Amino acid sequence: MTRRDKLTPEGFHAEIEELFSELWHVPRFAGRRRGFRPEVDSYRTDDPPQLTVVVELPGIDVRSLTIALSERTLVVAGERSRDRSGGRVYQQMEIDYGPFQRQVLLGEDVDPQEATARYEHGMLTITLPLAAKPVLGGRFAIVVERV
Repeated sequence: MTRRDKLTPEGFHAEIEELFSELWHVPRFAGRRRGFRPEVDSYRTDDPPQLTVVVELPGIDVRSLTIALSERTLVVAGERSRDRSGGRVYQQMEIDYGPFQRQVLLGEDVDPQEATARYEHGMLTITLPLAAKPVLGGRFAIVVERV
């Protein structure tokens, strides 16, 4: 008699649910792309009047980051690299690595000359003061301060 023969209908149902749960965590079935997609929060404050974008980037080398602002679009791009030290045989691999790019549409005009970015404890915080009038054309880079 096999283990399956001893299952009750409830146990069999639980085993099927577990199987499907594991199946959807496999990247090719979960619809996940190669690389990783950091999570982003953005919000507006009135005092001071500014937009703030927070990007979750643990394990990033700040030198790989590019932050660009063009009209009402903020683009954050970079890469999280896996350490390629030899002799490793992974038992489990869940952390996503690779290149990424996130685009954040801004709801208001901002002043690119006054924009700042800080990377601290794996979080990138970009502060974008609101502009009194629209800034005409161009693409602006924002330098990241590492704390």
